[in-house]
Amino acid sequence: MEKLKVIIADDHPIVLLGVRELMERDERFEIVGEAVCSRDLVQLLETRHVDLIITDYNMPGSSPYGDGLKLVEYIKRNFPHPQILILTVISNSLILARLHELGVVGVIQKNQLHEEIQLALRAIAQKSAHRSHTSLIRSVPESNVAIDERISTLSPKEFEILRLFVSGKSVSDIARTQNRSSKTISAQKISAMRKLDVQSDLDLLTYCIGRNLFN
Repeated sequence: MEKLKVIIADDHPIVLLGVRELMERDERFEIVGEAVCSRDLVQLLETRHVDLIITDYNMPGSSPYGDGLKLVEYIKRNFPHPQILILTVISNSLILARLHELGVVGVIQKNQLHEEIQLALRAIAQKSAHRSHTSLIRSVPESNVAIDERISTLSPKEFEILRLFVSGKSVSDIARTQNRSSKTISAQKISAMRKLDVQSDLDLLTYCIGRNLFN
């Protein structure tokens, strides 16, 4: 049986070591490269034939390829053959749903790495997708309905503030155009993010841009 060629990408040495040890005990897979940042990962993909990428969602550095959704979208666009298995501590249903839409083969929560990765590798070897019992299986089936419901809870002002923010304007820029104080705009932005269950500006930007919410 021909082994599936794998690249592992994670900036945490312990995680990298743990995944490597698990993979080396599975004769169905062969590790052909390791990366600690997205730039290294893309360089490996440019020079090696790969069947599976196991990568952390959050990667360090200022690589032009970014990390998270931006990196997954880049890989899917430029290297369509490899399957992608995501390792993460993120449980936000918006982000998990978008990863599913992009076609990742599975998402594994890092605090359940040892329990989940064996199941994921078995599913991948059998050419099927892995659905984590604690992440995608809970968020994806209702993702579109849940997202639409959350967006519908935004007030017109909150929606407009998010639209301007995603377009590249800062809170102070928005405050000037809306003739409001920066404190007021910031409070409305935070309220909108809370309704969408988004924890950071990066998650907000990558998700909204990825789904073309404001186009």
